[in-house]
Amino acid sequence: MTDRLALDIEVPAHLAGHRLDQAAAELIPDYSRARLQTWIKGGQLTVDGRTARPRDKLFGGEQLRLSAELEARGEWLAQPIDLNIAYEDDSLLVIDKPPGLVVHPAAGNPDGTLLNGLLHHCPQLETVPRAGIVHRLDKDTSGLMVVAKTLPAQTALVAQLKARTVSRQYDAIAQGVVTGGGTVDAPIGRHRQNRLKMAVLELGGKEAITHYRVQERFRAHTLLRCKLETGRTHQIRVHMAHIRHPLVGDPLYGGRVKLPPEASPELVEALQQFPRQALHAAELALQHPKTGGELHWRAPMPADMLRLLGLLRADSEDGGPEAR
Repeated sequence: MTDRLALDIEVPAHLAGHRLDQAAAELIPDYSRARLQTWIKGGQLTVDGRTARPRDKLFGGEQLRLSAELEARGEWLAQPIDLNIAYEDDSLLVIDKPPGLVVHPAAGNPDGTLLNGLLHHCPQLETVPRAGIVHRLDKDTSGLMVVAKTLPAQTALVAQLKARTVSRQYDAIAQGVVTGGGTVDAPIGRHRQNRLKMAVLELGGKEAITHYRVQERFRAHTLLRCKLETGRTHQIRVHMAHIRHPLVGDPLYGGRVKLPPEASPELVEALQQFPRQALHAAELALQHPKTGGELHWRAPMPADMLRLLGLLRADSEDGGPEAR
């Protein structure tokens, strides 16, 4: 599958003296500078009918012509997978991802992923890098993800993520009683010994900032609302473990399961057997990549977290062993 682009643009006088790739980025903002440079080098973006170099200077008045094909970006299979679509238009998709669904094919998960389902639902995504996926959720994290359906939408959404104007808020059930809200500002990088894990690294880590506030306290757990300022791999999971409040059910960072004293057998089993990290991407807000309008979505908490919260509330209302 291919889509053809054809544009003719005259270089305005105010761009005289600018590099070709700089001018092209201003005149054709729907596409990334890296992609424009590729088109320049490949001869798809010409100056007065001639091939040029990205660094060549312009004088103003030249005619830029873009004639390019957007080709399929991967060898992935389109597969029919049920998608819970919260929103869709010509520019973007918002998916409410269930826990257990892998986002992108990789070793161990060559297919059956969200990406394969997206290609089946929207074949045009073959021409968009990573099938339009601009941010990810861990396999066992549920909730909202935005997907770009076109290259211009992808460019705009990536720019918003980089500028930190996309709002992503998560519900998380943490171990221990968190006394108040706060911010974790601690760089994250690959764990030195266990390459499957991430870790707080003062040297070599990338900036990572998570804001959190208390929504509800229980006898030995807390329901938190976490807001990402950055988007590092496993960020909320690593940051909550760093402040000694790891998420319930987290297989990598959770540590020993915390139980309220003399908790009911049902609650003990629910905490010990919770099948994933108790993390849900509950709210997403961004500017529409085409219209610029503000958009906001909420995704209801999934059944497994709702059931656990019900048991934690019942345990707290019972007042613990002192009230029995």
